[in-house]
Amino acid sequence: MTKARRIRLGYQIPNFSYPGGPATLFDTVAAQAREAEGSGFDTVLVMDHFYQLPMIGRPEEPMLEAYTTLGALASATETIQLSTLVTGNTYRNPAMLAKTVTTLDVVSHGRAVLAIGAGWYELEHDQLGYEFGTFSDRFERLTEALDIIEPMLRGRTPDHDGTWYRAKGTLNEPRFRDDLPIMLGGQGEKKTFRLAARYADHLNINSAPAELPRKLEVLAERCDEVGRDFAELETSALAMVIMDEDGDTARRLMREQLARTGVDFEALDDQAKAAMTDRVFVGTPDDVADQLQRKVIDTGVDGVIINMITNGHVPGIVELAGKTLAPLVA
Repeated sequence: MTKARRIRLGYQIPNFSYPGGPATLFDTVAAQAREAEGSGFDTVLVMDHFYQLPMIGRPEEPMLEAYTTLGALASATETIQLSTLVTGNTYRNPAMLAKTVTTLDVVSHGRAVLAIGAGWYELEHDQLGYEFGTFSDRFERLTEALDIIEPMLRGRTPDHDGTWYRAKGTLNEPRFRDDLPIMLGGQGEKKTFRLAARYADHLNINSAPAELPRKLEVLAERCDEVGRDFAELETSALAMVIMDEDGDTARRLMREQLARTGVDFEALDDQAKAAMTDRVFVGTPDDVADQLQRKVIDTGVDGVIINMITNGHVPGIVELAGKTLAPLVA
């Protein structure tokens, strides 16, 4: 058995709209993962979606199925951890999900991380035939799912007879280890944070940087409520990074990305511009490192997971980001 590693610097790949189309798409994904592995990132993550998200592009843009992609990346890489950010609980039976991520852990020799959330993209549910339900429904389902998944990952055989799911002495063999990390993602202080305190090894907080100090305080309270040492629960923040050796190029890429989602950045007033870019870190490597240090890392989170939607597919960009940012979280 191997000891679970921490997530200090993650690289998320949420965009698959690359030059060359399907014929070279996975090659481009694998190249990014290998650059991340060689430049200081400890984890590579893909989205668990079937359509592209509205804040990135149009629904019909390319989107690879997450666990097929991660399985292929297990053979394309050697040391980097592999995960989603995050798995939509509503898309899979929980026992099947436990089996899927455990198999990924076996084929990658102990590099899988199970990241999971309640699910939120209603269009996917409607068009693919998954039950969406209410907000409360989805969190009830997530709680029941974790009651099945967590023991299966730890070598136990859960019995569960709930409203949404059932399991009866469910087996999960083979396993590479019994400490496969569980990560939750989100910013909900009442539901997500309580579940993280109960079940998770790691929480990725998806919120505005200015909210991070308070989010960490509330998370510590949730840990106290269940008798858990807050120091045992790792945290990270999600950030969009647009980096280039030429800062003007980076800022142009940001404007072009916003235009793809229907936003004319130059037409916004100063307040709207600030709000639109609050979670976007743009400029030269030094610019981005300074912004992430001040706005994110100095708040007390343990790590950062970045995506590079605009130019991560360009050879050398992920390597540049890794070498620049890894020292910040060492």
